[in-house]
Amino acid sequence: MKAFFNVETIEAVVAQAADFHAVDTEVVPLVESLGRVLAEDIHSDVDIPDFNRSTMDGYAVKAASTFGASEANPAYLTIKGQIPMGVRPDFSIGPGEAARIATGGMLPMGADSVIMVEYIDTLDDTTIEAYRSIAPGQNTIEKGEDIQRSEVALVRGRRIRPQEAGLIAACGKMAVSVFRRPMVGIISTGDEVVPVDQVPGEGQIRDINTHSLSGQVLEAGGVPVAFGIVKDSREDLMARCQLALRTTDMVLISGGSSVGTRDFTVEVLESLPDTNILVHGISISPGKPTILARSGHKPFWGLPGHAASAMVVFAVVVRPFLDRLNGLSADTRKFPVQAVLNRNLASAQGRVDYVRVRLFESDGKVMAEPILGKSG
Repeated sequence: MKAFFNVETIEAVVAQAADFHAVDTEVVPLVESLGRVLAEDIHSDVDIPDFNRSTMDGYAVKAASTFGASEANPAYLTIKGQIPMGVRPDFSIGPGEAARIATGGMLPMGADSVIMVEYIDTLDDTTIEAYRSIAPGQNTIEKGEDIQRSEVALVRGRRIRPQEAGLIAACGKMAVSVFRRPMVGIISTGDEVVPVDQVPGEGQIRDINTHSLSGQVLEAGGVPVAFGIVKDSREDLMARCQLALRTTDMVLISGGSSVGTRDFTVEVLESLPDTNILVHGISISPGKPTILARSGHKPFWGLPGHAASAMVVFAVVVRPFLDRLNGLSADTRKFPVQAVLNRNLASAQGRVDYVRVRLFESDGKVMAEPILGKSG
């Protein structure tokens, strides 16, 4: 066991996520896969697209037929035909010829580009004039340009969003192998904590953390399992922790991580079989007195009792562990918004401060205004 309250850096703590393994996998229908993490590489069974097609409404032509065309000197083209959607054209395009085509339509043989309808004037039923020069390949997409047959379209470890679901469908898969949603046990501790439906008495507070942490677990792709409130009793906490470890993949205790005579978290963790305390104390504010233990192959967290502290610690250090259990690739996590602070902030030496902010736009830039307050 590490020395009690031997503070670790955030990087050192997050690096330990690599020592844990993803949960097992299951196969689900594609329509139920949104938000899940792929447990297999996805290969396409066809070229995508499977034919040369138009990306604009207009006329399929040989680009050379339009070279030098302008409003003052248009190119005159003979209409060879019209291409219905979903049909292979039964004719080809030669020099000086064109065929009416819609977005997504299949290019006929000989055509290498599409001139947009906006740059065409119709002279009669058989002749158009084009007053814009276009290059070969313009306004078209070639066979296999997006994905080639048998190519890896999506790699294992990627979360399925609507765009990934569409690509999987394009690859011809009706079902996919995904990682099971990790079950995360949540335990609130403290004599002062009361249920949400109870009016707090003096010195009491409603159970906030079960609900805020449950929300964060859901956002991260996990399944929160609430184990209720445990009063400051070593025996009760031990029993609840054992139950949570038997039935979930990771356990979060809020409260009981700071130095105090009535905090039993460390004592309980030391008493659990096959359990080692890896971290007690992180150089982060808020959330310094955070505990990380390994019980068997499962991560076990002791989070601060203050709601803001618990949420910050979850977002910064617990989330990477849940991502690991989810099977999510490490390189897929990025900050969603970059902003500029609108004032200077001081930080204590030797720690990283996480500050809540309000985002707003000013002069075309995203600005961040700190919301200052105590850890709780």
